Amino acid sequence: MNKNAITVVYVLAMVATVVAVDILFFRHRFWGRLIANIIIVLVYVVLYVAFMMRR
Repeated sequence: MNKNAITVVYVLAMVATVVAVDILFFRHRFWGRLIANIIIVLVYVVLYVAFMMRR
């Protein structure tokens, strides 16, 4: 797979994770959802920079 396809799959996995966590754990808690979403996105960004930028 080329780098663009891998990036698209990676972003779709991040979106699926954010939506799943929102629905399963933080449905009625705005601030909890916001903080959890920020943390999830930051973890995905750190992993992307650590592993994908080296390719």
